[in-house]
Amino acid sequence: YWHLWRYNPALEAEGKNPFQLDSKEPNWADFQGFLKGEVRYASVMKQYPAEAEELFKAAEENAKWRYNSYKRLARENWGAE
Repeated sequence: YWHLWRYNPALEAEGKNPFQLDSKEPNWADFQGFLKGEVRYASVMKQYPAEAEELFKAAEENAKWRYNSYKRLARENWGAE
């Protein structure tokens, strides 16, 4: 769940937002399935099943927070003061 974005500081001189978010919003219903398909997370689930659930929830919350921060940056009005 890496998001694509661009930052062009030259746009700020034109009064435009230099941050552009290119990724669409992920399907959050598939996030836990994605984690369980990754070897690094699957190994945590095998070794520490009780803790894995809590860690996976925290990872999802963090991913949602990060995506919402990117959306907020993309909505900024750089031309207004």
